[in-house]
Amino acid sequence: MKKQTTISNKNTSGQKYLGDRGLLIFLVFLSAFAPLSTDLYLPALPTMTAYFNVPEYLTNLTLILFFIFFSAGILVWGPLSDKYGRRPILLVGITGYAIASLLCAVSGSIYQLIFFRVLQAIGGGSASAVATAIVKDVYHERQREKTLALVQSMVIIVPAVAPVIGALLLTFTSWRGVFIIQALLGLIILLGSIIFQESIAHRGSGNILHTLGRLGVVLKNPGFTSLLIIFSLSSISGLAFISSSSYIYQNDFGTSSQVYSYFFAFNALAMLLGPLIYIKLSNHFKRFSIINLCFGITILSGLAIILFGQSNPFIFALALFPATLAGSCSRPPSAYLMLDQQPEDAGSASSLMGSFATIMGSLGMIIISFNMDHLIPVIGGLNIILGLLSGGLWLAVTKTPLLRKIREA
Repeated sequence: MKKQTTISNKNTSGQKYLGDRGLLIFLVFLSAFAPLSTDLYLPALPTMTAYFNVPEYLTNLTLILFFIFFSAGILVWGPLSDKYGRRPILLVGITGYAIASLLCAVSGSIYQLIFFRVLQAIGGGSASAVATAIVKDVYHERQREKTLALVQSMVIIVPAVAPVIGALLLTFTSWRGVFIIQALLGLIILLGSIIFQESIAHRGSGNILHTLGRLGVVLKNPGFTSLLIIFSLSSISGLAFISSSSYIYQNDFGTSSQVYSYFFAFNALAMLLGPLIYIKLSNHFKRFSIINLCFGITILSGLAIILFGQSNPFIFALALFPATLAGSCSRPPSAYLMLDQQPEDAGSASSLMGSFATIMGSLGMIIISFNMDHLIPVIGGLNIILGLLSGGLWLAVTKTPLLRKIREA
């Protein structure tokens, strides 16, 4: 109870209409835009492939290109929000997202759908670019880290139920109805953006090119960039699973779309628990030690997937659970540490964090698209390789004078 007073008992956010709790809910939906735009229609992927009578890789392009252009949009929206403010960027971007979602619903071919998904991605990128920047605008020190953890925990609830809702929608509507739901969600977030009060205290100056150039300034910060690379790598295995999950459960294991959604929700439970577990662990252990533990668990989970994951869907889900839990647990401290390395240009820093994670995730989806006959071993192998690579880089970087203080944090 007493730990909630810093966030809930008085209006520390400065939001007249949203208030503290309203701002948290608003941040949850902004942060969940990417999973909302993918997980809700994941159960429909095999159906869409059959509907358009196209190869699976073409249907997967609606996912892959979404993430690529989502990351590109993030890179633009973030610096612009430092110059023009968070609220105007949200109003423009979310409006574009809602319109593009409707266009997806009326697509006449897979190529039209791919194109409209690109437009949807660019607009939706504004939400992710601004969400983390708002957290840095409003919260400070330990309160910022707790807010990041709380937001990331609650974010998981939305995409966790999205495949279940998507599967239910498919029982009485087509995949087109799923995109109409996304358009409605866009309108809801647009209403929240209208009543949201500007959070940035000092706006950037200079022309647009100068504003976008701040991305390069942030990247020149070796402390920020080294952590950015290390913690973005985990998105490769995470998005590889998400993009292939419907094929693994429905095609490889022969489950229905409804049963698949339950397995997906079980995996999402690990994402939900991770940040909550981190909040508890951080009261007793250093961030450095918790992150080390997360890398170790990821490696062991990958090994379990390779050895036992192909036997049945229940064992595969259980083997994957620890890797998902570890990846989710490491997100609050990694986000906090990256933001702590960059005192200024919060929008640009937030953009780079979201964009790099999305780019790496897109790489994971590309890797899995070329290994559709060996999905489960590839998922396990990616967790092992990336756990070793990220963990090794993490230990090496934190030994340097620049980031040595992280060991004590």
